[in-house]
Amino acid sequence: MLRAGVLLALGGVAAPLTGCDPFDRGDDPDPAPDPLEPLAAEARELAARHRAALAADPGLAGLLTPIAEAHEAHAAELARLLGRATPTAAPSPDATGAGRASTLAGLREAEQGARRSAAKLCAEAPAERAALVGSIAAARATHVEALK
Repeated sequence: MLRAGVLLALGGVAAPLTGCDPFDRGDDPDPAPDPLEPLAAEARELAARHRAALAADPGLAGLLTPIAEAHEAHAAELARLLGRATPTAAPSPDATGAGRASTLAGLREAEQGARRSAAKLCAEAPAERAALVGSIAAARATHVEALK
């Protein structure tokens, strides 16, 4: 009976300590960032660049507004998928002073780089994300053509 009481007492004391590790310093590495984070940041940056170009040359509204809106929609959907609030637009680079041809060439170059990174990510993405990433890559390829 005494043995049972001691075992019960020890079991009652040891049970709350289960999972405690005297060597646990809480220094587990942080999980790797989600691979979609750079894609979301790119979408926000591209939207901001197109909005800045629009502010500098309102005559480009017919061409650039749909592209900026597409990037904003991509950023919002990626934020939703990542479980984050849709961030406000990033500060846009100053596009004043650049000629129309130079502005469009810069936007086209940015879209080409973003298309390449989205296509690469699409090839590496899990199936449940590949459709969205592929759609973004296709949209960016269309933007490159529209900006010619």
